[in-house]
Amino acid sequence: MSSFTPTGWESWNVSRQPFIRTGMPILIDDDLNFEDALGRPRPAMYANLWLRELPLEGASAVRTWENNAGCLCEWMTFLQDRSVHPLRDRKELRAALSMYAEYRFNGPLKQRWDHTTWNQHVGILSRFYRWAQDEGLCTAVPFSYRAGRRIADGVLVDVQINLARQRQPRPHTTIKYLEEDFAGLFVRALAGLGADGEPDRRYRRPREGARNAAMAKSVLSSGLRKQEFTYLTIYEVPPLPARPTALPVLFPLGHALTKGQKARTSWIHYGALAEMHQYIDLDRAASAEGFRWRPPARLGTSLLVEAPDWEGAHLNGERRSWRQLRPAERLCLVTPEGQSPLVGLQSTGKPFVDWSTAFRRTSVRIRERYEPRFPTTASHRLRHTMAMATLEQLIKGFYRQAAALVADTGDDAAMALYLIKSDPMLVLRDLLGHQSVLSTELYIARLDVTRLYRTAYKEALARRTPAAGAEADAEFDDEEDAL
Repeated sequence: MSSFTPTGWESWNVSRQPFIRTGMPILIDDDLNFEDALGRPRPAMYANLWLRELPLEGASAVRTWENNAGCLCEWMTFLQDRSVHPLRDRKELRAALSMYAEYRFNGPLKQRWDHTTWNQHVGILSRFYRWAQDEGLCTAVPFSYRAGRRIADGVLVDVQINLARQRQPRPHTTIKYLEEDFAGLFVRALAGLGADGEPDRRYRRPREGARNAAMAKSVLSSGLRKQEFTYLTIYEVPPLPARPTALPVLFPLGHALTKGQKARTSWIHYGALAEMHQYIDLDRAASAEGFRWRPPARLGTSLLVEAPDWEGAHLNGERRSWRQLRPAERLCLVTPEGQSPLVGLQSTGKPFVDWSTAFRRTSVRIRERYEPRFPTTASHRLRHTMAMATLEQLIKGFYRQAAALVADTGDDAAMALYLIKSDPMLVLRDLLGHQSVLSTELYIARLDVTRLYRTAYKEALARRTPAAGAEADAEFDDEEDAL
């Protein structure tokens, strides 16, 4: 498997640049041939045709293309080693599929998969064979299906269930997040503080601490993905309201930076936004002072920023919107002061993009010094934590109550109306950037929501009578003791 790049296509003895997207995976046989003879294409040729159509089916991310190509590469290599053509005899393919399952579940340790990986690959292969059948490349697919029904956006629809998928019990929770105390501990450790909130004398990087804590706190509030906050510019950080507000501040995100290139608007709470602005005005400014940023030549031409504002700027003389800039182009940006405009800077003034290492090292430090149970935390765990905390506030009615107060005062009426009139699941869908509320419901189903409803139940009883609250406490205490 290789990745396509059009660089140098003029020397390929072709009449025009191939209609293949940059970064598109390409499957190639070991002898580098795509045909056995003129007009007799090999299976890899058909696989590449299918991969090239993925963007037209809504798969716009390079990582999605690579996952699909990797699945086909594994399957077709397995078939080739056993002299089985991937688009011919159905009985032979079904026998090979059975052997493939045995190979992946009970074969060499290095080659084994779990049920989740197997089901993901089965789904990809199923789509490929359906495409091949529609294109007339094969008469039948190697899979068997049964009819089923499910709810999609409130409507009951008929579906076909692939019998090759492995059924497994649903776990209570599969999405990992940080409880409130662990989230607070993580932010304090990133800031260079100990578990008690006092400065950690062994921490020697105060500027990086301010940067790391401000960014983590903003992600815990907004739910931004790693790419979205890594390449964020200072011009795109929402302005701080004139006074503290109980309602979150809208946080627009451009399509060139989001997953699947789907623009969305998230939000960020006042406290997290204030801390971000403090970092930008003080510690970040100190890191950038006196440093001249020169983007590496491998990234492309430097983009000189002139007359920047909330929407965009003139880049090398032409007006451009921030929403249009991809991550690599954002690294090429140079402010009028000769600095990088990315929010995260190293103490030397260079853009900082290695958040995975910063979060992982902090997790290790917490385990060694303060809390041995602390998990290794990546940026996506912070996103899950935001989803869990937001769901809790929605269940408790916090945002509705705050919105009602704001509506009475006439401040930020649009946000207040949205929160009062919208279903909580729709609010969370918009914040997470899910295309359908069904995705959000499936996502939430994999979170540990038992604690949220338990807390809401206890508080509801306590508001009715003190005796009811005490009784609820006793019931839940007994349950916890039994565990």
